[in-house]
Amino acid sequence: MAHRGPDDSGVYTTRNIGLGHRRLSIIDLQAGKQPLSNEDNTVWVVFNGEIYNFRELRNELLRRGHTFKTQTDTEVIVHLYEDHGEDFVRKLRGMFAIALWDETSETLILARDRVGIKPLYYFMNDDCILFGSEIKSILADPAVPRDVDLNGLRLLLAYYYIPGADTLLKGVKKLLPGHCLTVRNGKCVDKEYWDLSFSREHNHVTIKEAEEGLVDILRQSVRDHMISDVPVGFLLSGGVDSTVLLSLAVEETGKKLSTFTVGFEGETFADERPYAKLASEKYGTDHHEISLTAKEFLDFLPNYVWHMEEPICEPPAVALYYVSKLAKDHVKVLISGEGGDEAFAGYESYRNLLWLEKIKGAAGPLKHVVGQILSSFTQMGASGKLGRYGGLMGMEFEDYYLSRSSTPLSFINANIDVVLNPGLLDSDVGGRGLDRYRKSLLPKTEDLDLLNKMLYLDSKTWLPDDLLLKADKMTMANSIELRVPLLDHAVLEYAASLPANLKVKGFTTKYILKKAFEGRVPYEILHRKKTGFPVPYEHWLSKELNTYVHDLLLDERTLSRGYFQRNLIAHLLDANSRRPSYSKEIFLLVALELWHRCFIDQPIA
Repeated sequence: MAHRGPDDSGVYTTRNIGLGHRRLSIIDLQAGKQPLSNEDNTVWVVFNGEIYNFRELRNELLRRGHTFKTQTDTEVIVHLYEDHGEDFVRKLRGMFAIALWDETSETLILARDRVGIKPLYYFMNDDCILFGSEIKSILADPAVPRDVDLNGLRLLLAYYYIPGADTLLKGVKKLLPGHCLTVRNGKCVDKEYWDLSFSREHNHVTIKEAEEGLVDILRQSVRDHMISDVPVGFLLSGGVDSTVLLSLAVEETGKKLSTFTVGFEGETFADERPYAKLASEKYGTDHHEISLTAKEFLDFLPNYVWHMEEPICEPPAVALYYVSKLAKDHVKVLISGEGGDEAFAGYESYRNLLWLEKIKGAAGPLKHVVGQILSSFTQMGASGKLGRYGGLMGMEFEDYYLSRSSTPLSFINANIDVVLNPGLLDSDVGGRGLDRYRKSLLPKTEDLDLLNKMLYLDSKTWLPDDLLLKADKMTMANSIELRVPLLDHAVLEYAASLPANLKVKGFTTKYILKKAFEGRVPYEILHRKKTGFPVPYEHWLSKELNTYVHDLLLDERTLSRGYFQRNLIAHLLDANSRRPSYSKEIFLLVALELWHRCFIDQPIA
């Protein structure tokens, strides 16, 4: 894991515990070596992330008589534990994966931040528990079996990522966001210490009050996220979220900020760079751009799965890797607009599904007829997007709401019975249904309106298990720390307290955020069509990378896995060569095979 912390390393071992740490020095560059202990060496901690309120906590602890030997946020953790025990984690504001050892009571506490910004994996058997920020560190122990978890594979095929605590390796688990795992006397207790609550605290605020409250809380979050003893830069997508954060950041510093964005070489693809440049010029940043080619995309794919460790379908991760690599020559910390869509309802699918439910309600018993009409648009050019919603007209929300990356109408989900061999079909995850983890979340959404229901489910699954996984792994691959002010839990709680019609209003997504920053953010950016990270992988897979994909997926080594039928793979590849309509499925299958070759077939280098 040296890429996660190239600046220093440290180890602490005693009778029943071994703690190791790789350091990326951000705060108190000279001191702060980890593992770090309290005054009498009875409490030890290793910690990845940042505690943004550590100065306030430190001052409070000093008043209570604690002695500090560093200026780091890490040391706050051990002293908080001394005062508050296992509840120390509730005092922390930030992103973190923490392992704390109490020598006196021989207690191990693993804690993960509320949203899941930082990963924390563990493996447990009758003899020990192993844990780390990456799966590779756990696999360094030869006693850990490398067996594919078929339930995890079914989840991956259903959602294009693996929600919840499962991974694709049997026995290797993710600590859930907002959870603490306590191990004492051979017993293990997993406890949730935080959950996102959609209170109605601000349901009756005026738009003006909501705008002012939002600007205030975002300004504080940006101010806190810029605390650093090393240079801080911004990932600038040219979208609303990153530009809003940049507009606040320039007010917090007298230094010229660096910004970074990525584009794509080849045919005329959607390009974020003109909008990013517009934002850069308005706020006077030192702007840097990079272009990504099909060859660079291909060359990185084996390293993509090595760093991601889970073969999720997230092609924009490759672009994030390259732009982080560009930033590495200039800064050590990057700030990103990740999470704005989940906090303030930015995805067009939120708006579309809200309208779909309204149409279903209005159509009543005729909703199946309306569904057939919508489905007939499938082959009608741009209007074909309506076709996917036609198939949802006769389904209940819980049955079709899977994720932002997959739908029950994707090829694999729609043909799950013929895609998989009988052994996989016996798995207990329904191909079109909800997995056990998602089912466990549904009771918590019973009293929520439809929009907040979607926001809650995405914040608990799609956000930590896909987007934030990508964000952490691809930036840390370049020894860059990524910070996400829009996912400060105070920001999330404020957004959750606002009425749904301030998030999606008519056809406008992210309404309150756009309203609050009118006049502060360029109009062209505030009202542009959402594109995300528009990586042209659909075109590349069917053109420049077509031969590579065919050779990999139809290779005997690949087919010998026994998951899929050869004729199914050949059909997907042939259809996608003629019309790139199965790009997500193909990218997922490519990532899955490369993952096998990296994590199952050979030792981790």
